[in-house]
Amino acid sequence: MGYYVRVEPDVKIFVEDVNPLSKKVILFVHGWPANHRLFEYQFNILPAMGYRCIGIDIRGFGKSSKPFGGYSYDRLADDIRCVVETLGLQNFTLAGHSVGGAIASRYMGRHNGYGVCKLALFGAAAPSFVKRPDFPYGLEVEDVNTLIEETYQDRPAMLAGLKDKFFYQSITQPFSDWFFQLGLEAAGYSTARLLVSLRDESLFYDIQKIQVPTLLLHGIHDQISLPPLASILNQGIRNSKLVWFEHSGHGLFWEEQDKFNRELIHFIG
Repeated sequence: MGYYVRVEPDVKIFVEDVNPLSKKVILFVHGWPANHRLFEYQFNILPAMGYRCIGIDIRGFGKSSKPFGGYSYDRLADDIRCVVETLGLQNFTLAGHSVGGAIASRYMGRHNGYGVCKLALFGAAAPSFVKRPDFPYGLEVEDVNTLIEETYQDRPAMLAGLKDKFFYQSITQPFSDWFFQLGLEAAGYSTARLLVSLRDESLFYDIQKIQVPTLLLHGIHDQISLPPLASILNQGIRNSKLVWFEHSGHGLFWEEQDKFNRELIHFIG
């Protein structure tokens, strides 16, 4: 079932809640530039195995409100806290993909992992999405600036070209069209402003505060969240396990969905 959670007076977050009576809860936070429907191939399977799957559309994306501001990691983590408190979630697994992994990491640092018993990060854009003077592992800042410029100039063209970097395996034209439409559901300014956060923010302090068991899943062909980021997270997060996906890029939850679902289920128990 779908409903909305108010996180600010004029901002509501859309929530898709499947199998809500189950006590085995996974809260999914999607990545840029899509929405919770990116996890369709988990929501098809996991509820039948007894899991409650909750997907949110972060502000500016999917069916959620699209305010002009509020795209800092702090605010996005606060939105998650509002959802967690409103739904009364306890002892749940927090799962984030790409920038959703960054937001989940900020939630762990800023809110001390309130309610979270396990953390799962997929192709996470952390601890820094871009290279910095003391961090040579991410994308070039200029590459993100180009995406921001393309978003403002011709967002459909930017989205159409994204699939070649997002997926390592070949995708059908209908699937490509579906992925393209997910991106179009966001506001243009939300798409750009979240890129600014990806470029400017970092999570070195946050990952030091993560105390819960953590699963890291990462495609070895990822051209967006580069593979060295996963190794750095594995070194920096206590009690973390890294599983490489040898036939995946950034879209590992689809490209190797059987392995992805199996690893996630085994981790949660």
